[in-house]
Amino acid sequence: MKKDIHPDYHTIKVVMTDGTEYFTRSTYSKEGAVLNLDIDPNTHPAWTGGEQKLLDRGGRLSRFNNKFKGFLGG
Repeated sequence: MKKDIHPDYHTIKVVMTDGTEYFTRSTYSKEGAVLNLDIDPNTHPAWTGGEQKLLDRGGRLSRFNNKFKGFLGG
């Protein structure tokens, strides 16, 4: 490999939505960083057989539901 053209490759901790953790090597952030996943194989419909679990991160889903409440007569 050529010197000084590649990003730093180091160990980070990945935390899945159910709280499980594992260590992997990545170019994400800095050595020892923590990557918290919002979507992973435990929550994504492609892996759960179409069952969708909506996570309300920061109240976005609640704001959307309140804004369009009653829009289709529901």
